Amino acid sequence: MSETVTHCPLCHSDRSRPFDRRDFRGQAVVNRLCRNCGLVYQSPRMTGAESAEFYAAEYRKMYQGGEGPNVKDLAVQRARANSLYEFTRRHVGRVTRHLDIGCSSGLLLQKFRETFGSQPAGIEPGEAYREYARASGIPVHASLDELKGEAPFDLVSMAHVLEHLPDPVGYLANLREKFLAPEGWLLLEAPNLYCHDSFEVAHLFSFSARTLRQTLEKAGFQVAALESHGRPRSTILPYYLTALARPAQPQREFVLRPERGAAIKRRLGLLRRRVLSRLFPKKAWIELT
Repeated sequence: MSETVTHCPLCHSDRSRPFDRRDFRGQAVVNRLCRNCGLVYQSPRMTGAESAEFYAAEYRKMYQGGEGPNVKDLAVQRARANSLYEFTRRHVGRVTRHLDIGCSSGLLLQKFRETFGSQPAGIEPGEAYREYARASGIPVHASLDELKGEAPFDLVSMAHVLEHLPDPVGYLANLREKFLAPEGWLLLEAPNLYCHDSFEVAHLFSFSARTLRQTLEKAGFQVAALESHGRPRSTILPYYLTALARPAQPQREFVLRPERGAAIKRRLGLLRRRVLSRLFPKKAWIELT
């Protein structure tokens, strides 16, 4: 079974058109483009029950080849943690309590604990990854529902998580209201629609810089910094989007600023990627070991 997304999750328009269709490991993945705001989202997509089963039984095996962390996976996580720390420290002077959602092996939490001296807490659905992080003295829970009396946090991070969620705006608004301190920071990273091969069965959304900013603003955040870059995978291609945001004070009425020309921007972005990958292969994609 699957469910059809009849209205855009960002602007609620019912006007959309097919944007991309492909086979991903034997499964049809269809993405649509909202004609009103330019958000790209998957439809049809897995139901909530199917998604829970997928992440419990298939996700880690599909992407990492096993249930627990391996050497290559840890190398990528470590490099990403270093990149996210460098981005954060340019804007944030102090972190005391840090919640990382989708914390995997806990390496980002470790990095911030070592540098900022922050008290860590993690959310990770994968049992083997939870146990790996706990071995480093990091308290990790399977879901937000298990956090009891630990909020608020002055930093909540989500690296490569938002694109997996069925309702990004609602999820972020809930974080702002229940888990983040009023003067706290939200740190996000997601694949860049205009460079990354982001159309996977697990990715329900593909963000551009504008639609990521709009998603944050719709959820009640004010964006302080947003950067497109390739770290830690490339020095010349912008595979990723990283953002820092804070709860808007006071809360403001959402103003829609549509993304235009998404199809041509993606085609040009992927063309640029192909050209640079041929000319400078070692700079276009860095192998991490």
